[in-house]
Amino acid sequence: MTSPAAPGTGDLLRAYDDQLRERLSSALTQVRLGPLVLATYLGGRGFVTYRSLEEDGRPATEASVRRLVEQAMARYEAAPEIAYVEWKTRGHDHAPGLHEALLDHGFAPDEPESIMIGEARLLAQDIGLPAGVTVRRAVDEDDVRRMHVMQSRVFGDPPERAEAHLGQILHRLRTRNDMELWLAEAHGEVISAGRLEPEPGTDFAGIWGGATTPEWRGRGVYRALTAARARSAIAHGKRWITSDSTEFSRPILERSGLVKVSTTTPYEWRRGTA
Repeated sequence: MTSPAAPGTGDLLRAYDDQLRERLSSALTQVRLGPLVLATYLGGRGFVTYRSLEEDGRPATEASVRRLVEQAMARYEAAPEIAYVEWKTRGHDHAPGLHEALLDHGFAPDEPESIMIGEARLLAQDIGLPAGVTVRRAVDEDDVRRMHVMQSRVFGDPPERAEAHLGQILHRLRTRNDMELWLAEAHGEVISAGRLEPEPGTDFAGIWGGATTPEWRGRGVYRALTAARARSAIAHGKRWITSDSTEFSRPILERSGLVKVSTTTPYEWRRGTA
């Protein structure tokens, strides 16, 4: 009896599109605007996502895309509590004129990232750690704050953004049970950290926010942190791991069998800078 063929890149991308693109676990509010989902979060953040930009079965055009951007931003601009908005684009979408429409409305693109997907079991390996390094779940708010300081420093987040994100994480941990935070320590210092988000009703868990201090890179710490999260994802009944990966983490995930199925580029609008 032959084993079923492993899913190809196209199958993984369809699963990603169908199961994940409109799931916004920690949003305070979500409203629909045609094909768009407009969300708000603690800390004055808005977020735009969608399964596709088609409307009523009609393919997107430059005019329809520009109209959607105008309508979405009219909503956010009319909400004074929203300080910044992220519009999450994907490289495989049919989105004529989206880049230009976003720029015209004051958005700036960030660096593209790779959308990675693969089987959790491929990541859930035993990884040897350097002497003195341990990997564990964060257990209290002190752990969360320590790991957040390290992540913000590695990512170069401005102080107001870092504080807003910390507030979101702490609120979610206090009010929900849908996320795990993991960290690696050496000599009492957090040297690597990331979170796991098992998505209810899907086959996926996401690994997000992975950061490692420069002096500990290339020594297996991030791989061990990822393996621990993958084992936990399997315990939650998830088959697939997904991650939006920088060029630091993409090669590590590829070596474990994950594949790049597309790219994602976040565009950001900030109130008062448009």
